Formats: sequence, structure tokens, C-alpha cells
Amino acid sequence: MTYQFLQQYWWFVVSFMGAFLVFFLFVQGGNSLIFCLGRTPEERRLVINSTGHKWEFTFTTLATFGASFFASFPLFYSTSFGGAYWIWMLILFSFVVQAVSYEFQNKLGNFLGPKVFQICLIINGIVGPLLLGGAVATFFDGSNFYIEKANITTGIQPVISHWANASYGLDALLDVWNVIFGLAVFFLARVTGLLYMRNNINDETLRERCRNRLIYNAVLFLVFFLTFLVRTLLKDGYAVNPTTDVIFMEPMKYLHNLLTMWPLLIIFLVGVLLVLFGIGRTVFDKQYIKGIWPEGIGVILVVTVLLLIAGWNNTAFYPSNVDLQSSLTISNACSSEVTLRVMAWVTLLIPIIIAYGAYCWWSIDKKKITKAEIETGDAY
Repeated sequence: MTYQFLQQYWWFVVSFMGAFLVFFLFVQGGNSLIFCLGRTPEERRLVINSTGHKWEFTFTTLATFGASFFASFPLFYSTSFGGAYWIWMLILFSFVVQAVSYEFQNKLGNFLGPKVFQICLIINGIVGPLLLGGAVATFFDGSNFYIEKANITTGIQPVISHWANASYGLDALLDVWNVIFGLAVFFLARVTGLLYMRNNINDETLRERCRNRLIYNAVLFLVFFLTFLVRTLLKDGYAVNPTTDVIFMEPMKYLHNLLTMWPLLIIFLVGVLLVLFGIGRTVFDKQYIKGIWPEGIGVILVVTVLLLIAGWNNTAFYPSNVDLQSSLTISNACSSEVTLRVMAWVTLLIPIIIAYGAYCWWSIDKKKITKAEIETGDAY
């Protein structure tokens, strides 16, 4: 395992975890539809308990994703999480509000009433996916920062990364393409959430409402996603000269990455087909309730490939719009070889973790949620 291999390997690990995070955003997508799907208090509790069984999966994946980025690419962590901290603080705050809302909405002594906490869940369901999508879009569209590694030897101000303006990350929302991708992630979370609840809730009325709302949410997702995807594949990308490490603009860089690394293109197309199959069969087959599985696997494959082409094949994965040479690559932003090598051994536990997570999922979902369970069980 050479240093270069470890760098490539850890970008794959981070991309794979990021893909799982996007999939688990179905919790947020379901929460954003609480009042659309639930016409009565009992129906709203069915929706909330369906997503409430899985909110820890999303929260844990988000924390692990951030920790992996910190350990493997610390310069990105210090630049983005340290410089663009407002957007990340809003994301984290919305997830904290989510956890509190689940636990306290029906507790004795809740003088605010359950509806206030349900509104908080809706806010998390909108803000979380939208801001996460906008943050990820900066991998392709760039951010406003600059790097001065020489400052590390300066005793007065040993800070090497600086944000170029006072918005500290909120400027990402001023880029229309970041917003478009954020909307794509938001509607994808809704689509996945509808498919999950259709499978998880044993109530024909709610299952039919999920199916009906799936159509227009899927259309909006495809419109925003395809708009961003086509523009990204055709626009100039941030390439790196492997000999000199000079960063330059290359026409249709991300399309070239897909074509050059053709196995990724195949995986991407398979993922797209799985997503379309999961959505399409659910729409046209009223009895089909397992669309979450092909669609979910497809989401993981597609997002993994998108993140890989943002960093592999000599590409700057975190471009700077104010100083092109400050852009971060997997070689100039990564940890030491010793750190990456030691952590690589830890990743051998990933299959065990995935297997344990799958078992927990099966244990939780082997019995579908019903109104009787909400009335008599320990429910949110």
C-alpha cells in the first residue's frame, strides 16, 4: 500500500460513507411530509414513528462521515468546517433539534404541545438535506477560501486556511447551482422517505398517499438532478497536473473522469437504473411496497460515483474560487502516510459494521408499524 494508494483509498471510504448519509436522509425527507401525509394525529404519529425508528442511523452516519473526513483529510476539515462554519452549524443545529423533537413531543409536561416539535421536525427535514446538498455542490462549483501553508511556522498567526469573506459559508447559497443541487438532494430525500414509509407502515391509506406524492416529488428530483448533472459534466473542471501539482481548468473535466474511469460510468448507470426502477414500479404497481431497496442501493451507487469523480483522476475535490492554487486535492489535503495506513486497518471492520447495521435494521422493521402499536406500545 503506497502513499498514493492510501490517498485514493481513503477518498473512496469517505465517498462511500457520504453516499450512505445521503441515503439515510430519507428520515429528513419523511419528516418534511408529516402534515402532508398525516391528516389526523394518529396518522402523523405513524409517520413520525416510522422515521423515528431510524433517525439514529442518520445522525451516527453524519458524525462518522465528519470524523472520517477530519482524520483522513484534515486540511479540508479545517478549511470547510472551520471557515464555512455557519452552514455546518446550521446543519448540525437542525439535527440536534430533530433529536430533541423526537424525544419530547409526547412527554408529560410538554407545555408547548406536540405540534411545535413536529414543526421542528419539518424544519430539519427541509434545512438538513437542502444545506447538505449545497455544501456538497461546492465540490464541483468551488468555495471562497485561500490557503497559506507557510503560516504554520508563524508563531503570531499559525492559521493556514482563511475564508475570503465574512459570510463564512453562507455565500454557497448565493450560487444558483449549489441551490439547485440542494433542491435535488431535498426531493431525493423525500422520494426515499416516501418509499421507506410505504414499506414500513402497515396502513393502506398512508401507503396510497405515499404512492400519490411520490410522482411529483420524483419528477422534481429528476428535473433538479439532471439539470445539475448535465451542467456539471459539460462545464470546465478543476484538474491537477500530477507532476507539478499545478491546478488548472480543464474543459468537461468531470465527463472525462467518467469516461476515463469507465467502471465508474457503468456503476453510475446501474445506480440510475435502480433508482428509476424503484420509483417506476412503485408508481405503476399499487401492490409493490419494496421500492426502497432498489432505489436505496441505486442512490448509494450514484452518490459514491459522483464523489469519486470529484477527487479521483487528478481532480481538485475542493476548489477555491478566489485562488485556484489554494484548491484542495486528495494529495495536498490528506493526513500523513502513517495515519492513513493505521486507519486503513481499522476500515477492515466496515463489513462487520454494515452487517450489524443491516441486522439492526431488520430487527426494527421485521414488524410493520400499525395504529394499534402506536396506541399501546412505546411510541414517539
